[in-house]
Amino acid sequence: MSRYVLRVASLAAALGLWQLLTSLKVDLWLRFSQFPTVTDIAHAFADRISGGDYWTDLTDSLTRILTGFLLAAVLGVATGVLVARSRLAEDLLGPVLEVIRPIPAIALVPVAILLFPSNEQGIVFITCTAAFFPVLVSTRHAVRALTPVWEEAVRTMGGGRWRILGSVVLPGALPGIFGGLSVGIGVSWICVISAEMISGQYGVGYRTWQDYTIVNYPGVFVGMVTIGVLGWVTSTAVELLGRRLTRWLPRTSYVPDGRPRTPVAAVAAPVAVPADGESQKQADAQQQGCSDTDQEARDEHFV
Repeated sequence: MSRYVLRVASLAAALGLWQLLTSLKVDLWLRFSQFPTVTDIAHAFADRISGGDYWTDLTDSLTRILTGFLLAAVLGVATGVLVARSRLAEDLLGPVLEVIRPIPAIALVPVAILLFPSNEQGIVFITCTAAFFPVLVSTRHAVRALTPVWEEAVRTMGGGRWRILGSVVLPGALPGIFGGLSVGIGVSWICVISAEMISGQYGVGYRTWQDYTIVNYPGVFVGMVTIGVLGWVTSTAVELLGRRLTRWLPRTSYVPDGRPRTPVAAVAAPVAVPADGESQKQADAQQQGCSDTDQEARDEHFV
């Protein structure tokens, strides 16, 4: 609870500093006098929510993001696994992908306008392209970092390629894959907003650009806040899904001073040691048995 209180307090402090600098019109080096105050943005936000256009823009942007991101997730994971597992695929697709990857997705807006018959399809294409490469790179590195012993163990027990893919490659690469998905969803928001500004008709980015053209700066900040909140919500959803799908990973719990807490099961119970020599040997054997049992339990938990 103290962590949540600290987070809320930090956000409140930032908003309070913003309100103070803008209301006093401080112009030292940064021109805060040109910024709208927090109260102005709150009033504009309340007016925008009461209208129907805000929710239409929100629905359109979320639809574009989810469609493009899901396509990028499927294509990125499949291509990353293929390139990491096949030398032929790496030789054929690797050069093309590495040439296209540095190109900003927003630079593909003219290509999308020429290539697709509608603006909606072009915006989804830009969103998909933006999220595709982070997912591809993360998946490729995660698959290549897998321990070869796991695959050899499955082959020894008679498993084929599909068995290795489903039991070793995909589960082992899941942490890296979700790292790429978390980056990809953020990049998707950046690019879909830019694409809506240029070629969209509805959406949060389109409305933000329209407010800028008519010099409605509180409306511009309403769009920025909306984009930030939507990006945070979608990124959190991806992270929570990743944690749920990787529950098998060992996770360390931390005490307030930052040191990892030792699991209770890993601490061996104390053994009473008798005084005579024979009983001493029995006690030593019992202590060794407890240590072996604890080691087997830890090994089993790791597997």
